[in-house]
Amino acid sequence: MSAATPPSTAPAHHHAPPARKEPNELTIISHSNLFYWWPVWAFGFLMAIITWAQGDVMAVVPTDSEAFPDGIAKKGSTDYTDPESVEVQFPKKDNEGNVVKQDGSPVIEKKYYAKGEAHAIVSPQEKGKPYELPSSDGKPIQPHLHVSPNRLIGVFFVFILLMVIFITNVPLRGMWSLLVIVVAVSLVVVFVVLGWIETILAWLNVLDVRINMAGYMTISVFLFLIWLVALLFFDKQRYITFTPGQFKVCDEIGGGEQVYSTDGMTLQKQRSDFFRHYIIGLGSGDLIVRTAGAQGHHYDLPNVLFINAKVRQIEELISRKVVIDTK
Repeated sequence: MSAATPPSTAPAHHHAPPARKEPNELTIISHSNLFYWWPVWAFGFLMAIITWAQGDVMAVVPTDSEAFPDGIAKKGSTDYTDPESVEVQFPKKDNEGNVVKQDGSPVIEKKYYAKGEAHAIVSPQEKGKPYELPSSDGKPIQPHLHVSPNRLIGVFFVFILLMVIFITNVPLRGMWSLLVIVVAVSLVVVFVVLGWIETILAWLNVLDVRINMAGYMTISVFLFLIWLVALLFFDKQRYITFTPGQFKVCDEIGGGEQVYSTDGMTLQKQRSDFFRHYIIGLGSGDLIVRTAGAQGHHYDLPNVLFINAKVRQIEELISRKVVIDTK
């Protein structure tokens, strides 16, 4: 007897997942040095928020004004330790914040501050140069310009501004960037050892930079808008577009494109400026592209963001062209 042959089963067909389509085009954009100015507007917005949150306001007074702690000195006296009570007049308001009026005129209330309950700044009305208190509708305008009581807020913002100006205009490549870091650290160590650091900090106490919240916002908003327009429009007018086998170059705003073959093309990546490329450049670098031949051209693309990833993508496009040619 022959054994029963088991029914044959058709081989299962496993459908391979579709291959992911690789991009066949890569555009490299060269940014202007204005891109590196983002710390200025970013810290400007931060300083404005800190200044607003602290809640302090500033008052503009003449140069001959005098500050009297714990009240106002008695008439004809400049003895700050012998103040007298202060009388303040202001319009009366109801529960909804509206000024209470009687016979068309606001009702004036008086409030007294005893000794030690209030500080005062007095501006004498000298003949020949009277000081007019800022007013609106006949009412004095109360101090409302927000400013930080901490002078280091303004000093830090000015330091950031000056450092960005220096970094974006003075290239420190290779050993120069390392030398600047070594010299800066060495000077700090020397000053600490010699005991000069306290003297330097005392000199820095002279720095008193005060910028109100509107100042920070004005600088930051306009700089951010200029930065954004440059990043999204003007910078995109200088580019190189790579495809398997060729690349197109537009090296000036409004200029035409030039097409070259990738055969014999060489790439040179520069990321030697430590401050510009690593600290505020967010992984940027300078890219130099050279075409083949004795009459070859070279194109400089400064300030290319994420340059390491971009160079790898360019190399993949070139290798993809080589694979296509060998098939």
